[in-house]
Amino acid sequence: MCYIWAEEMKNTIRDEGMLIFFILVPILYPILYSWIYDNEVVREVPVAVVDNSHGSMSREFIRLFDASPDTRVAYHCNSIEEAKDLTARQEVRGVIYIPSDFQEKINRLEQGHVSVYCDMSLMLTYKAILQSATAVSGQMGTEIQTRLAGKYTSHEEEVAAKPLDFDEVPIFNTTGGYGNFIIPGVLMLIIQQTLLLGIGLSAGTAREKNKYKELIPISRHYNGIIRIVLGKSMCYLMIYALIAAYITLIVPRMFGFVSLVHAADLAMFLLPYIVACIFFGMMLSCLVRYRENVILLVVFLSPALLFMSGVSWPASNIPGLWKSISWLFPSTFGVQGFVSMNTGGALLSDVMPQYICLCLQTCVYFVITCFVYKFQ
Repeated sequence: MCYIWAEEMKNTIRDEGMLIFFILVPILYPILYSWIYDNEVVREVPVAVVDNSHGSMSREFIRLFDASPDTRVAYHCNSIEEAKDLTARQEVRGVIYIPSDFQEKINRLEQGHVSVYCDMSLMLTYKAILQSATAVSGQMGTEIQTRLAGKYTSHEEEVAAKPLDFDEVPIFNTTGGYGNFIIPGVLMLIIQQTLLLGIGLSAGTAREKNKYKELIPISRHYNGIIRIVLGKSMCYLMIYALIAAYITLIVPRMFGFVSLVHAADLAMFLLPYIVACIFFGMMLSCLVRYRENVILLVVFLSPALLFMSGVSWPASNIPGLWKSISWLFPSTFGVQGFVSMNTGGALLSDVMPQYICLCLQTCVYFVITCFVYKFQ
């Protein structure tokens, strides 16, 4: 088994493609993703304003809206059509429309209206515009209600304007940033996908050269399917033990993302995850006829696996068929467990269902891999 491990390590070092997918991509790809999402939240979203009221209240609304850190009044337009044209050219991401009777209605003790039009092609900008407009309208509404209440003390005015107060305390993802939300799941998916790429590349190379015997020693002393499978997997595990530690422990701290993980529990969790990914990749290697095939297969699967993991879309709302399909991939349980441990500070005992599933996948994929290699 150690002889197989040494031979596979030599093949890995000699193959530039495997070195790229095993070393270079896992090191640089997490940095690239984390750097892209380093700003966490969208700031200063450009918005066009159509103010047909031209009153003090409408100017106050615009001033407060522009003062928000999330939005910026980039254009003052004379008509809604002019604002729509700016939105179509992507110069602004939304439009604030204040009708001509805005202040008049408020002075008559009627309800005033402000229309918010948002570009829905990007949800982050839509969220920033809508939340800023809602916060400004709530603040101005409170001030108007306080003036009309006729109370004598500041405490009475506060109670009249907000009888039921609350404190919003975000937990885990305290910044509310997109990086803290998506990066943990992406990091675990990178581990699986680069493993599949490297293992598939090795199998494709062997098939292209038609040198199966180079993968299996001719000497009877080293023959045996289990020895071959375990020897090759030892090579991959040794490499990815270091790569996984770098991706899960160092990268989040480099960019200041939330990292509440306990190293000992993480090591216990990553062991079955990496081994399950290795056996899964070795099992799928029987489908790779040429080196390029594995790249197409893995790139095609990556977005679907991220969605099915339950990170970018709630797992409770995923259809039953696709949820069942997602259980075939180690990334599903790996992403769910790591997100809980990294972002929520969960211990290994808290993610025991995912841990058990990864152990079961390791056993099942090991048996299937042995049959696949024996057939080859």
